[in-house]
Amino acid sequence: MLLTAAAGFYLGAGSAVDLWLLLHTLLGTALVAAGTNAFNQLRERDVDARMERTRNRPLPSGRLSPRAAGIFAGVISVLGVVYLAFAVNRLTAGLAALTLTSYVLLYTPLKRRTSLNTLIGAVPGALPIVGGWTAAGGALGPAVLALFWILFLWQLPHVLALAWIYREDYRRGGLAMLAVADPDGRQTGWMALLYALALLPVSLVPTLLGVTGVRYFLGALVLGLAYVAVSVALSRAATNARAWRVFFTSIVYLPALLTLMVLDKVTI
Repeated sequence: MLLTAAAGFYLGAGSAVDLWLLLHTLLGTALVAAGTNAFNQLRERDVDARMERTRNRPLPSGRLSPRAAGIFAGVISVLGVVYLAFAVNRLTAGLAALTLTSYVLLYTPLKRRTSLNTLIGAVPGALPIVGGWTAAGGALGPAVLALFWILFLWQLPHVLALAWIYREDYRRGGLAMLAVADPDGRQTGWMALLYALALLPVSLVPTLLGVTGVRYFLGALVLGLAYVAVSVALSRAATNARAWRVFFTSIVYLPALLTLMVLDKVTI
């Protein structure tokens, strides 16, 4: 979240970047992000207790009380939003508050009810880059909308691959992930491919809008084709090895793409 917020800030700034304002933005964003994570673990402590990969977290293991976790989450979340409102601007603070509420009040409970939770969860996951953009003074418009959709679409193959790898854990936890109700992985693989294909043209839009240059365009094309290629393999046969390749490609893809954006930013 901090990486995307920082990239959004740089892209939304003009020819000069206010480093102090960037620092304020990242500090406030970090507080809200931490509060969001803490609230999520508080609300899902029963789920975490049933899953191998999360059972040793502070709440399900008993090292931390729910009351202490709730106070901590509430204090740093409010502090982060208020800090952004006074140290940055109210629009960025509003976006941070939207990130928090949509994650905790929509995405977290929907994980128990419907596999569409992945789409809902991708919204708060994509908002920090918008918050970084507005923090630097960037106006809401097509350019930042393209950045939002890049982050939104990038997350989906990433999450689908992870859910397939840990499908038995999610089943034990009672989470309604697509992979849990997809015994052969065909649907999971095809959905990952669909989103990777959708991401490819969207990732090229910043150059078409004049935000980035040709070098970014070519780099984004190569990265997008690589993401599609590993997703094609997963759609043909869902195995843990292929899902891991999608996952690792996704975690290389995002920082590489953001780095290209920053290095090839067009300053008007």
